[in-house]
Amino acid sequence: MNTQTRPIFEISREATNILFEKIGAVDTIRFLNQFSVGQGDYTKDREKWLGEITLDDAISGIKAEKNKNRPSE
Repeated sequence: MNTQTRPIFEISREATNILFEKIGAVDTIRFLNQFSVGQGDYTKDREKWLGEITLDDAISGIKAEKNKNRPSE
């Protein structure tokens, strides 16, 4: 067992090379992309989209949509 710690860039490079060899370039890139960090501030963006909506407002809106799409009897 190797107890010496290697730099993370070295481990990442080796792991990426192994993935390329085993699953190919396209699947390696798709796999690695799932770990990429997003951009922006979701909380601030969400406030822009939703404004000052309350939980009760959201629930009422959902119920109204459900009723609107319900077939009339």
